[in-house]
Amino acid sequence: KVVQGLRDDKKKPMSLMADTTTANAQVRSLSETVRLDARTKLLNPKFYEGMLSTGYEGVREIQKRLRNTMGWSATAGEVDNFVFEDANSVFIEDPEMQQRLLDTNPNAFRDMVTTFLEANGRGYWETTEENIERLQELYAEVEDRIEGI
Repeated sequence: KVVQGLRDDKKKPMSLMADTTTANAQVRSLSETVRLDARTKLLNPKFYEGMLSTGYEGVREIQKRLRNTMGWSATAGEVDNFVFEDANSVFIEDPEMQQRLLDTNPNAFRDMVTTFLEANGRGYWETTEENIERLQELYAEVEDRIEGI
């Protein structure tokens, strides 16, 4: 975003990443890479269930991926709205998942809620006002639980 602001033509620079995770290395745009990472990790049931099976640290890893996704929004603006919407559906809207995350690592879960609120507040994620209110209420509930209130 900084480079775009400094350019005379205000064009966004192209960001490319080399994917060397397989024997067939590929070059992808940053937006393609972020979408691929979201589908294969953050939003993939095999990934997040595997992380949850490891307990406390697994929930922290899921939170880290969500936070890093927001980081790509902040630095490059390359995260599609659906990534945040789908992550919200998986981790927040599902009451059973919400409880699992909260019971396993309440601090990381609180950080997930904060990340969603921050992504919306910074304009990286468009969602309903009802959803934001639910996240704000959830944040207060989790904070109270952590503080023992």
